[in-house]
Amino acid sequence: MTRRRQAVIAGGGTGGHVVPSLQIARALVTLGYDPASIELFGSRRGQEATDWPPLEFPFTLLPGRGIRRSFRPAALWDNAGAVLGLVWAALRSVGSFVAHRPGVVVVVGGYAGFPAGFAAVVTRVPLVLVNTDAVPGAVNAVLGRFAAACAVAFPGTDLPRAQVTGTPVRPELRSLDRSEAGREAARAELGLPSRRQTVVAFGGSLGARRINGAVAALAGRWSERETTSIYHVAGRRDFTQFALKTPPRAGGGGECGKLDYRVVPFEERMPDLYRAADLCVCRAGAITVAELLLAGVPALLVPLPGAPRDHQTRNAEALAAAGAAVLVPDAECDGDRLAHEIENLLGDADRLAAMAAAARGLGYPDAAVSVARLVQAHAR
Repeated sequence: MTRRRQAVIAGGGTGGHVVPSLQIARALVTLGYDPASIELFGSRRGQEATDWPPLEFPFTLLPGRGIRRSFRPAALWDNAGAVLGLVWAALRSVGSFVAHRPGVVVVVGGYAGFPAGFAAVVTRVPLVLVNTDAVPGAVNAVLGRFAAACAVAFPGTDLPRAQVTGTPVRPELRSLDRSEAGREAARAELGLPSRRQTVVAFGGSLGARRINGAVAALAGRWSERETTSIYHVAGRRDFTQFALKTPPRAGGGGECGKLDYRVVPFEERMPDLYRAADLCVCRAGAITVAELLLAGVPALLVPLPGAPRDHQTRNAEALAAAGAAVLVPDAECDGDRLAHEIENLLGDADRLAAMAAAARGLGYPDAAVSVARLVQAHAR
């Protein structure tokens, strides 16, 4: 007899969907679910294709890809293929749900979540949506009317039957010691000099060229600054370009004049970076924002232009309105603007402390468990 699935969690493509999916699954296990009864649904093209195989949960990778927002002939052709892939993935999901009879389906958003959400509606399986941005994504906006409940990260998110739970992220961020002693210990772990204010800049695994260029220009402007360190995670795509603009020792513990300026392609020790930072300069994606809030790190946010539904700007606006961050539009992000904003912040300890407190006030340390309980409440 085919084993029944207690829950299906669908969504993928990027870390913004993969991370919450895994944290919700693990929270369900703490509530008594058997890991073998929780199935993850994602895309063959997404980050989950490499992240999920070693894990403790069964998973299904479906065909399909996102829609390109362009009317060029090549984009239209690609979109036709994308639609056919989604249709096939939706039919496969319906067949899987008929066979495994899941008790509830959780959609975390992204194109990889649509087939499972569609199948839940067709087979009348209870549907719970998880929306990690300040505005609903396209998939959640379509499926929202059919959902039994919607777990949202921000108050006022325009989805029916919404409950504010926060965004599930890595649990180790809940207990970061960001006291002065804790920040000094983290700087030592990262090989940074002690007693220097630390600015951490990053823009995703590939990099954000606007942020990278502005930070490199800032480092040149601050070359004689002896009281500051810049830890610049340039991304794998952009590292070579921006590392070559710095002195030879940069990227391996180098300095730019008297300024301590480090350039690295990628950093797996993000909890240490958050702990060491006096200020972060970064994009405003859902996971980044949730991690900043949970860790209580003041931020200068540069939203990605052209993001679907301009969700990064809305995320950044929510933090700026609460006093947890400063928003700098991408078009205005250059070395001079960064220098102006960061110098004002680093020179005002009381403001940084207030921003950190505001960030912690918006964070949800128990987000994964809150979502899991909501899912459990609506499971059949």
